[in-house]
Amino acid sequence: MKVIPLKLTGISLFVGLIISTQLQAATELTVYTAFETEQLNGLKNGFEKKNPDIKIKWVRDSTGVITAKLLAEKNNPKADVIWGVAATSLMVLDNQNMLAGYAPKGLEKLDSKFRDPREIPHWIGLDASLGTLCYNTIEGQKANVPEPKSWSDLTNPVYKGKIVMPNPASSGTGFLNVAGWLQSMGEQQGWGYMDKLHANIERYTHSGSAPCKLVASGEAVVGISFDFPSVKLQKSGAPVNVIFPSDGSGWDMEAAAIIKHTPNMAAAEKLLDFAATEDANRLYNQSFAVLAIPGIAKIPDIYPKDLSNQMNKNDFNWMAENRDRILTDWTKRYNEKSEAKNK
Repeated sequence: MKVIPLKLTGISLFVGLIISTQLQAATELTVYTAFETEQLNGLKNGFEKKNPDIKIKWVRDSTGVITAKLLAEKNNPKADVIWGVAATSLMVLDNQNMLAGYAPKGLEKLDSKFRDPREIPHWIGLDASLGTLCYNTIEGQKANVPEPKSWSDLTNPVYKGKIVMPNPASSGTGFLNVAGWLQSMGEQQGWGYMDKLHANIERYTHSGSAPCKLVASGEAVVGISFDFPSVKLQKSGAPVNVIFPSDGSGWDMEAAAIIKHTPNMAAAEKLLDFAATEDANRLYNQSFAVLAIPGIAKIPDIYPKDLSNQMNKNDFNWMAENRDRILTDWTKRYNEKSEAKNK
């Protein structure tokens, strides 16, 4: 009678030992990202469900902060993979010889604009963010401030002290908007536009989604931001109207890449494989309307019917090559209104 429990106990111990060994054997990938916080669990769960032997450890911050952190760690990298950081930032890192070449499975399905053009790409695009405006319908009416329809509207003195915008040195959203103005207007006119805009800015935030959140809470009337938080807040019932400016939107891609010489290369390659899948694109589509794989996106009615017309012509190489110069000039001109950084 005592033999059976002993056997069961032995089996239980054996099974427990196998599970413990499997858990110990799981590879932990340190993944640097600027994805919004609310996106992280879904993406992590989607990947780990298909790769139970790999666990993601997120390091999240705004694009500018993540880019600066990666550059500072160039000679002693801490990240294995970058997933969800602006493509222009990854181009800057690639110019520093920091990214590994890898062609993920399914690469051929990606729109050609959403990948490094080399045969063995050093980065792949995931989705695109578009510059948008948020307008608080209640506070705007109270303050007798009209809803803007274009970027140029924002230079009207009626908006003085009513606009919040992301700092491009810390926010990828801020940078895509600034770079978009400089490209669509030309540099001289673009800087002239920002001089006039600056006179109406209440403050510059260090987060791309913060301006729309401040608009939704009534702390600002107009926010310069990007489509994900803008559309989400309007759909949630906040007193926010999303405006896709009539003079077009600057835009950037979120992208993914492997850090060169990562000790976890096999696991990193699996993450890039997943990042390029239709399943991952459907997860991105919960937040973004423009995806790397054509034909998958379900686009909310809030968006313009022809998104290609809304997206201004964009030279990503120019953005990457001129990033430091643009940010240095912007900081000298306008940083006085930036909010304090959290320590």
